[in-house]
Amino acid sequence: MTQINAYLTFNGNCREAMNYYKECLGGELTLQTVDGTPMADKIPSQMRQHVLHSMLRKGNLIIMASDMAREKLANGNRVSLMLNCSNDEEINTYFKTLADGGQVIDPLAEMFWGAKFGALEDRFGINWLLHYDKNQQQQSS
Repeated sequence: MTQINAYLTFNGNCREAMNYYKECLGGELTLQTVDGTPMADKIPSQMRQHVLHSMLRKGNLIIMASDMAREKLANGNRVSLMLNCSNDEEINTYFKTLADGGQVIDPLAEMFWGAKFGALEDRFGINWLLHYDKNQQQQSS
């Protein structure tokens, strides 16, 4: 089932913030640092313990976050909409239509974590992250 979730961006304090949200809201928190991923060799060593991706899940409540800011953070670019797609056709269609008149930040591509992913800013200045995990579909079948 297609879902939309908030995706928060932090500047080095993602772990602290997500642990705080876990204390406030409960749920299960997962964190993946940059260290040990193919990205580790491409960034400064002091950033390798930064959070690449995190997810707090409690039932249908899902908050995702990262320390991986593309630009200087300011109110307005700290939150993106994460669209978790159900299939390949859906992610391709949504990406194409949302990008129309906007700007592609990361073209759709197969990523090292086993999913198809892309990022864009739509014509209204809203940041979108599109994600399709083929393994997720196989697990739920």
